[in-house]
Parts: sequence; C-alpha cells; structure tokens
Amino acid sequence: MRMVLAIILCKILRFIGKLVGKGSSLPGQYALKVCPDVLGRVKLPPHVIAVTGSNGKTSTVEMIAAILRSQGKQVVYNAEGSNQIEGVTTLILSHCTLGGRMKGDVLLLESDERYARYSFRYFHPTHFVITNLYRDQLTRNGHPEWVFDAILPAIHPETTLVLNADDPLVSCFAQNHEKVKWFGLEAWSGATAEHHGVYNDGARCPLCKGKMAYTLYHYNHIGHYRCTRCGHHRPAPDFAGTNLDLQAGRLEIDGQFAVDLSFRSIYNVYNILAAWSVCRLCGVPGADMAAVISRYILKNGRMVRFRLGQHQGTLLTSKHENSVAYDTNLRYIRSLERECSVLVIVDAVSRKYFTGETSWLWDIDFDQLSCPHVRRVWLCGKYVNDLAMRFDYTSVPAERIVLEPDIAQAARRLAAEGEEDLYVVTCFSDRDKLLEHTQAEA
Repeated sequence: MRMVLAIILCKILRFIGKLVGKGSSLPGQYALKVCPDVLGRVKLPPHVIAVTGSNGKTSTVEMIAAILRSQGKQVVYNAEGSNQIEGVTTLILSHCTLGGRMKGDVLLLESDERYARYSFRYFHPTHFVITNLYRDQLTRNGHPEWVFDAILPAIHPETTLVLNADDPLVSCFAQNHEKVKWFGLEAWSGATAEHHGVYNDGARCPLCKGKMAYTLYHYNHIGHYRCTRCGHHRPAPDFAGTNLDLQAGRLEIDGQFAVDLSFRSIYNVYNILAAWSVCRLCGVPGADMAAVISRYILKNGRMVRFRLGQHQGTLLTSKHENSVAYDTNLRYIRSLERECSVLVIVDAVSRKYFTGETSWLWDIDFDQLSCPHVRRVWLCGKYVNDLAMRFDYTSVPAERIVLEPDIAQAARRLAAEGEEDLYVVTCFSDRDKLLEHTQAEA
C-alpha cells in the first residue's frame, strides 16, 4: 500500500510541477517520505544504464538515448538533469503503473557522482558507465579520490562496468570486479609526449602512489600510463577510437566504423566512445550507431550558436570549479586558428549553493588564449577582478584584455564593434545572462 501511495503522490506532484515548469525532484522527495524503499519495490526494465563521472554525463546520456531510440527502444531518462536520488525517484515513479511496473524498454540514468550510492541502494544498474574523475567543485567534492570513494559503494557485483581506460583513477574501479568493459582512444596527431596544464593529477599512481610514466597524453591526465612501482596500467580497450583527426572532424571506432564529429573537441570524442560502448553491449549494430552519431548536434545546451551584432557566436559550457572543462574548451578555441574574441564570464560560481571561492581559476590554463588569432579577451561578471588577477599571471598581452563587470553592458559593447567570431566560455549558472541579449542562430 505504501508503494502505491508513493506512486500516486509522485504522479500528482509531477503533473502539478509540469504546469508550473518545476518539480523534477520534489515529487520524488515526498514519495521517499511515504515509502523510503520504493525503488526496491518497483519492477524495472531489463536494461538499466547509469552514467556518472565529473564531466560528460549529460551529453553521454543524451547520445545513448538517441542511439537506442533509433533502434525502436522506448528509453526513459532524466533529460532535465535531476541526477540525485530525489530526481531519480521522480523519473522512475512517474513512469510506473500503480502496480509498480515501470513502462519502457530502457531506464537510462544520469547519476550525480556523490549520490550514486543512495540512488542505487535498493536497485542496481545492469550497466554502469564511469566517464572520468577530475578536480571538480572543491566546496562539494574535495579531491577526485574522495569522489572515487563516494562512487564505490554504488557498484554492485552483478553490474557490468563500462570504464574509461585512459583515466588512471577510473580504471581502479575494476579492482576485484569481474564484469568490466573498457573504452579508450589510441594515439593520434594531437596527443603529446609531455603533460600540459597547470597541475598533473596523473603524476602519481592512485593505487600505490608510485611515479606514473606516460607514453602519451590526450589531455590533462587522460592518456596511456603505467606505474613504475606496482605496474598499474592502461588496459587494452574493448572499444577503441582510432585515426582521430579533429581538424577534419573524423573518428574511427572499432577499426571499421567512421564517425563525423559535429563538435571537434577531444571531450566530445570521449563522450562518443562512452555512449558507443554501452550501446554496443546492448546489441546495437556499429553501422547504425555511426549513422546516428555522425554530425549529431547535442540538444542539452552544452554548445549554443548565436549572433551578437555582426559576431557569429558559440557558447561553450565550461563548468565553474572544474578546470578540465575550461581547459578542453580553451584548447578547442586555440586549435581553430581563426580570428576571434573570447568572452569569459564568472558571475555566479554555482547554481546549487553560494560560494565566492575562486581558487579554481588558478588551475585553468588560460595561457592557451595567448595566440595570434585571439584578438581580445573579455572578462566579465561579478568576479571580474578575480579573473583580472588571474590573467595578470598569464602571457596574454594586457592590451588585449577588456574588463566589463556588467554582462548586459558587455553584450552591448560587443554588438557595437567588430565582426570576428566570438566564443563564450562560462557555466550553466551564467550562460542565460548573456544569451538573453543575443539572437538565436538560424
């Protein structure tokens, strides 16, 4: 009876929430008060896929959904991004019959890395994708190894882990686990023999703290590694990306399937490999996946095209408090070698909690913007002075830097001058503060 009451309450609150444009977590919160173990009572679909990690969760989940739906599967997933236990409960119960059977062929869950152990207390995924672990939201998450410890209790012995072979910390989840599949990227022209970045979280082995040796780096600490003390090393991928050419926008997977890249970023490559791997394990043919992924445009707002005056603009969502998210987008801008200006906005550090902590700015490799084709770097938002101080310690020429605390005023000034491409680097917490002053790209 408590399960039925929880389902009814969740459905009613979800209906009301949709009317007012809210309510992705609150219905689940109240349902759990009525029946705390409701997620252990409902009947789930045969495939339950979870995705977690510091970055790439939402994009990977969206691609997985697109691939599986192309095969005629009914996929239920948290497109709104409510990835903690309350949001997961809302999603599941709102798609359940009153008898507790969930409708759909696949339950696909983006899971917050800190709360996965709560979401999967009463049920476990059939497949669990772990994308990466980086320094992320210091106030909430501390160090990546703390996040590793938070995820570990969520892993069930019967779950098939789908792991990033190129992340030395993520690969540790395979310790004492029998069901593991790996995805990774082989050598390509953009890989480097030396580490680039402000810090190196791959310098020491996560298992024994011995010195780590890399044969190549794809970005930051993601690459091909081996511990010189205990031998912890990159496993051979079951699903491998080869012949990557970011300039041409091409990738080959499993040695035979060509994929065209709509967003030519190393980040996007790893999201594709993660989505490809789990869908392949679910039986989707490689040729069908390549057709769906090729030139696939994400709809989650991670990359937005717009116009501002004569500028053709691209907003690259870069998670505040996560230096790797910034670094990969800055590397993308640098690689284009096309005249542009860059607007960096830090106005609210987080959407979820208040903090004025900006030490993470010092972990970002802003020197990547010190290149001839970047005409100007605009610094904007409440924390413009923190940004200005950080840029004082870069090689970006001072005459190229423009300070403008007010976002609306920055948009007006940009619209009134110049016609070069414009790249905006900011977080979800701040992006709409600029986009409301722009025109959507036709």
